[in-house]
Amino acid sequence: MPIAWGGMDAPLFRMACPPSAFAGAPADWPAQLLQEGVIALLTDDGGLPAIDAVAHALGLLTVSVLRREATAEAQEATVMGFAGSMPLLWVAASFGPAAREWAVRRGPMTLLVEAEGALPEDERRRIDRFVALLGRQAE
Repeated sequence: MPIAWGGMDAPLFRMACPPSAFAGAPADWPAQLLQEGVIALLTDDGGLPAIDAVAHALGLLTVSVLRREATAEAQEATVMGFAGSMPLLWVAASFGPAAREWAVRRGPMTLLVEAEGALPEDERRRIDRFVALLGRQAE
């Protein structure tokens, strides 16, 4: 049975990341994230084939994709809008000053992860700690 793409009743967080963030990760790692949160993909150089690869790897028929914007600032604003009032885990190649300031000022916890391509193991562990902390707070 395919897992739901963030289909739990009360997600702990939202995650925005490019498909390449999952490259090289243990096969069950994205599925573990989906047990706790909602993930929306940001298009990257891999385009639709990379998004399809993530969907196929997870056995999903559909995935959420954030719209692509004309400027980096507009793209950051779109991700901020996606976050809403939820904690946010955001993976991107870089973050502008406005995104960094927003992440510090907002009430819900926010983790910014700078990475181009596949996430290094230490960043995956950092994400796991963030998700575990959110889980403990929700208890």
